[in-house]
Amino acid sequence: MRLLFRSLAFLDLISLVFMGMQLWNIANNYHEMPNQLSVKVEAILMFPMFLLVLVGAYGLFFTKKIGFILYYIQFPFRFYLWVFTVGFITLLPEALDNFEDKWPNILLKVCIMIEFIRLYLTIKGQLKLKGR
Repeated sequence: MRLLFRSLAFLDLISLVFMGMQLWNIANNYHEMPNQLSVKVEAILMFPMFLLVLVGAYGLFFTKKIGFILYYIQFPFRFYLWVFTVGFITLLPEALDNFEDKWPNILLKVCIMIEFIRLYLTIKGQLKLKGR
C-alpha cells in the first residue's frame, strides 16, 4: 500500500509542475482574463489548490492522515479545475504532433475514470492501513 500512496504522490508532483505553469500564466495575465465570475473564481481557486495538492502529496508520500484528508477535500475541486492525477496524458497528442480532434475528448474521459479509480484505491488503502 505504501508503494501505491508514494506513486500517487509522485503523480501529484508531476501535476504540480503543470499547475505551476498555469499559475504563472494566471498571475501574469490575470488582468487580460474575461470578466466572467466563473473564470475569475477558477483562476483564484488554482492557488489554494496548488497548496492542497502539494501538502496532500507530502502526506500521501509519508502515509500521514493529512494526505488522505486533503485528497478527499481536493476531490470535487479537481473536477471543477481540471486538475487530474494523470492529467498530463492529455498533452501526449501535442507532444506526438497528432492534432486530431478525437484525442482530447478520449484522454479527458480516461483522466476522469482514473481519478475515480484513484479515489477507490485511496479509500481501500486507507481502510487497510486503519485495520492494522
